[in-house]
Amino acid sequence: ALDQSPHDIVYFRTNKISPPTIKVLYGRPQKKGRDLFGELIPYNKIWQVGADEATEIKFYKDVIFGDQKVDAGTYVLYAIPGEKEWTLILNLNIDVWGVNTYEKKYDIARVKVKVSRAEPIEAFSIGFKEKKKYIRMTLAWDTTRVSVPIKA
Repeated sequence: ALDQSPHDIVYFRTNKISPPTIKVLYGRPQKKGRDLFGELIPYNKIWQVGADEATEIKFYKDVIFGDQKVDAGTYVLYAIPGEKEWTLILNLNIDVWGVNTYEKKYDIARVKVKVSRAEPIEAFSIGFKEKKKYIRMTLAWDTTRVSVPIKA
């Protein structure tokens, strides 16, 4: 059966012809009138950052994710959403579905990020913006936004 949430890929490149620095593959659930964070997605519990297959993030070179050094490679991105801050997690156990197989022992980075608010968006989205010395990866859904700085 087809997944209800389409999968999407977002790349970060310094320009259109440069090789990618980061790639994220993720499911994009829709809000569909539901109350999301704190309701459908409980606070203080592990979340798969999207829908269906776990969200994978690939770093093409060593990076600093938040304040933690991370080797080039592919990881699963999880989150523990909270009202005012989230914990973003990089985990070594890839090619998994949802959070059923999540094991903390495979975490290689945990970074706390603040929650901000913006206009509501219907589909869960991940995007990149280049700031002076780092890349900002933002997760956005409904009115919730969280961003993590990445130095590559």
